[in-house]
Amino acid sequence: MPLLFQGFNRLAKPLALTAKFSAKHPIHVILSVLLFTTIAYLSVIQYYFTGLQLSTAVSSNVSADTDAYEFSNAFQTCTHFTKENPRSKEWTQISLADAMEKFPESNHFFLFKMRFDPRDETAYNLPEFNNTIYDKNNTKYVLDRNPYAIDEQLMCAKGNDNSTQWRQVQNQGTNWFDLARIVTTLYQLGTNHINEADSFDIIIISMAYITMVYTIFNLFVKLNKESEQTNYWLGISTIVNSGCSLVISLFITQRFLNRTVPVLSMIEGLPFLVVILGFKNQIKLATNALKKMSKFSISKKITPERIVYDAMMEEGGRLLQDNILCLIAFIGCSIYAQNLSILSNFCILCALIITLELFLTCTFYAAVISLKLEMKVIHRSTIIKQTLEEDGVIPMTAENISNAKENKPSSKIWLLSPTTLAFGKLFLVASFLFIHFYNFGLGSFANYQSFVEYIMNYSADSDTIIHSPKALPTFVKLLKDSKSNDGRPILISLVPTQYYEPTKRIHVIEDFILDVLHYISRAIRDRFISKLVFFALIISASINVYLLHAARIHINYTVDDLLKKKDSLLKKIREVPVTTAVANKKKGKKSKNANKKQKAQTPTPQVPTSPITTVPSQSSISSSASSGSDNSSVVKRSIDEVESILKDGREIKELEDNDIATLVVNNKLPLYALEKKLEDTTRAVLVRRKALAVLADSPVLSTERLPYKHYDYDRVFGACCENVIGYMPLPVGVIGPLVIDGVPYHIPMATTEGCLVASAMRGCKAINSGGGAVTVLTKDGMTRGPCVRFPSLARSGACKIWLDSIEGQEKIKKAFNSTSRFARLQHIQTALAGDLLFIRFRTTTGDAMGMNMISKGVEFSLKQMVEELGWSDMEVVSVSGNYCTDKKPAAINWIEGRGKSVVAEATIPGDVVRKVLKSDVNALVELNISKNLIGSAMAGSVGGFNAHAANLLTAVYLALGQDPAQNVESSNCITLMREVDGDLRISVSMPCIEVGTIGGGTVLEPQGAMLDLLGVRGPHPTSPGENARQLAKIIACAVMAGELSLCAALAAGHLVQSHMAHNRAKKPEAPAAPATIVPAVAQTQANSTEKSPEEIARLKAGSVTCIKS
Repeated sequence: MPLLFQGFNRLAKPLALTAKFSAKHPIHVILSVLLFTTIAYLSVIQYYFTGLQLSTAVSSNVSADTDAYEFSNAFQTCTHFTKENPRSKEWTQISLADAMEKFPESNHFFLFKMRFDPRDETAYNLPEFNNTIYDKNNTKYVLDRNPYAIDEQLMCAKGNDNSTQWRQVQNQGTNWFDLARIVTTLYQLGTNHINEADSFDIIIISMAYITMVYTIFNLFVKLNKESEQTNYWLGISTIVNSGCSLVISLFITQRFLNRTVPVLSMIEGLPFLVVILGFKNQIKLATNALKKMSKFSISKKITPERIVYDAMMEEGGRLLQDNILCLIAFIGCSIYAQNLSILSNFCILCALIITLELFLTCTFYAAVISLKLEMKVIHRSTIIKQTLEEDGVIPMTAENISNAKENKPSSKIWLLSPTTLAFGKLFLVASFLFIHFYNFGLGSFANYQSFVEYIMNYSADSDTIIHSPKALPTFVKLLKDSKSNDGRPILISLVPTQYYEPTKRIHVIEDFILDVLHYISRAIRDRFISKLVFFALIISASINVYLLHAARIHINYTVDDLLKKKDSLLKKIREVPVTTAVANKKKGKKSKNANKKQKAQTPTPQVPTSPITTVPSQSSISSSASSGSDNSSVVKRSIDEVESILKDGREIKELEDNDIATLVVNNKLPLYALEKKLEDTTRAVLVRRKALAVLADSPVLSTERLPYKHYDYDRVFGACCENVIGYMPLPVGVIGPLVIDGVPYHIPMATTEGCLVASAMRGCKAINSGGGAVTVLTKDGMTRGPCVRFPSLARSGACKIWLDSIEGQEKIKKAFNSTSRFARLQHIQTALAGDLLFIRFRTTTGDAMGMNMISKGVEFSLKQMVEELGWSDMEVVSVSGNYCTDKKPAAINWIEGRGKSVVAEATIPGDVVRKVLKSDVNALVELNISKNLIGSAMAGSVGGFNAHAANLLTAVYLALGQDPAQNVESSNCITLMREVDGDLRISVSMPCIEVGTIGGGTVLEPQGAMLDLLGVRGPHPTSPGENARQLAKIIACAVMAGELSLCAALAAGHLVQSHMAHNRAKKPEAPAAPATIVPAVAQTQANSTEKSPEEIARLKAGSVTCIKS
């Protein structure tokens, strides 16, 4: 319902303040509400079911000296018969209340009827009982004063090893037969009630129940949809909130207002209340708070209680309006229907429910939402804290990582998916409610008919119910003793039939489990243990409150750390003082007049150059006003004048750009300190260009030939480059889509080499025609190889042997892994050269390329070796001893691999080779052997058995923010081709692809955007390292496309030459040609078949492809 009166928004402030208080102390509020609801629940249950003997207390009208066991559950479940005169032959059935009244004056006996099912009468012996009055066909009747006589005699029989052990298989009131009878009886009574009701009423109630079910279902659907997360527990909390309001309302109605609402009235009326109120306000409140939380990072100001307060201020007006309107309606109905007590009482109950629903929404439900937000904040702060510990990660990236991990996709394992887990939890909750209803409901009822009749409101006092008459057996005779002939009335209690079967091993286990559970249940009811449990609950709640407080302190520390790193690494811009802005405006007017005079006096230059002006970067929100105006024409001050201005108390950032450049030129201010002093990265770039234009005598820096505007230098500073004077634009092309493992990718390439993108594009088309590329990642491990020295060769050798042992590997691995969440040491390889020991660490690095991460782990491991592991005489020569090997060609990388080792393969149909690549399968195979394998071997190449892998790899590296210097080892590649059933099968094996999707150049927005194009930006939310591995596979496939296209063009060129020579040799009028050397590929093709002019034209088209290799 829309808000009818805007004043409700102002009236919602007390609700918001209450919600804020509850959100600040969520555990206190939740426990208080649940504790009070529990007390109310016990009172309501006792009130409604006191007639069903939930309480085992003895009636007040019974004598205090009566034995307690006489009125136990055994007595209450019996059918009672009495005879006023012992000599009379007539037995009269009486009710439980009459039996309890007559008991002190009567001669009381219990009549037990037992049926034994021996299954095999020859194998089992029936037990013998004292006072047995009838025994026939496995049925025994025992008449005894002791209600526990049968149990005691069976217990004594257990001590006899020769006798058969028997167990009771039916407990009155707690078996499935009684449950079935209750359901059947309820169905019959419900059917009778429906038949007596009007058809229109039945339709309305049925529709109300259907709508109620839909409302509850819609609650979970909307919470999951609008908050874009699974919030089943939040939905359950919404229902618990309404359940608490119902229980407390019943408690108040019964105990304080002395009004009774029949159960049947609630069954018929509550669905309408649920439909009218619904859960829409709770849904809007929860989704509003969750959406607000998703918009903010962790902060000291934006706390969960603040978010709950703001959400209640926005949604509280509508919540208050809806509840007040319903409250007015129910109060008016109660007043109008004063003569109809049942309807009036129900309306009062509904009014109380609405009032308490409003109050609990502001307290209990707000506390639940706050706990949900607290957990999200704790999770987010933990991720940020752990991410900030990694090298090369800036604060904004850490926040992006936390958001990515919060919204991680569902698990691929269906058993671990959120939906499966949610349904499992709901099943457990439903099972708990069923067991609670069965054990504490049905198990406590003396007779299932009493339960049914009370629920249907047929009787107000179950003690006066006379059940269907049962006659005593005709063979019942009293024992001839003095006690039976004292003249008192005789009372016989007929115990319900008890069934027994022989005890088996499974029954012993079952009885043991039940005894343990029964013992625990009785122990909990003990006065001392119950107080102990309650005390433990208080301690648990106190610990939770303490942990919540500690988590909030941890969040504050994380916020401080995040802000500190933002200030130190990115130099977040502070707003320029107002006085500086006013001064800059005045100076701007003077500069305009000076510009006019200068334009009139200065001739037009021959080479047009645009003046440099300051443009704020994306994240530099408050780039100073002075840098935004053209101040190149301002009169330049001398160095002495500038220093005098600084002595007057002005800061460097308040000076004009030319004055700051003067300080730099005169060595009063270092070039590298401009970002720190100016607190504006874009302005620092501008001032540095002005200074270098003078220092390097480079007027070109006064132009915009090297651009610098519209770039986010905040991401560069402290992460990617120093002494920045601009950025270098590179043209970026794209190839694809290239199908890789069934998924199409558009791959960006930054290059200045013409035809490279077009050539790779042709390779992609050919690969896709054969079904795409297939990849296998064989190894993933970045390496670092420090060099250490020992005083003697013996010590160096001993250390090598120790490092190669299992003990050494495990101890170094434990030290190394403690330095990072993602770096996990895989293996250590050692090599000895004199007394120099080279140690090659290989480790996983998550989604980062990982050089900083592994260097930190190596340094710590070497430190532990010196200080803790017994190698105190070890000297660290270099943390990198070129045994890695990084950015240098090395056979160890080619053999052992470094980074990601990937093999990619594709099959190109023969007709595609001819039509798209304009070549021939056999020619490509022969060319690859001759050029890429034999030719590279003749050159003594290491890892260079390819056509131009470095070309493709470097272009992709530049587009995706990778380290271009690592193309030295990353472009190690062997290209293989072979003919399979007339098709071409090509593969590339690249053992050293060194890439990352986090840190380094990936933090820059253009490079990050290209990673987004591939869908691999940042860390993988569920499987660390998966994004980097996928990027390596993409790069390998791009290299394969380039290899295929270049080799096809080269092979086509050879074919054209051979066939042109072949066709000329066939002409009869042509003179004999001189002997020429023809390549082997050409000879093979010339001798095989003759080509038609159309095929020769096709080969010419392939040969004209522009290739620069």
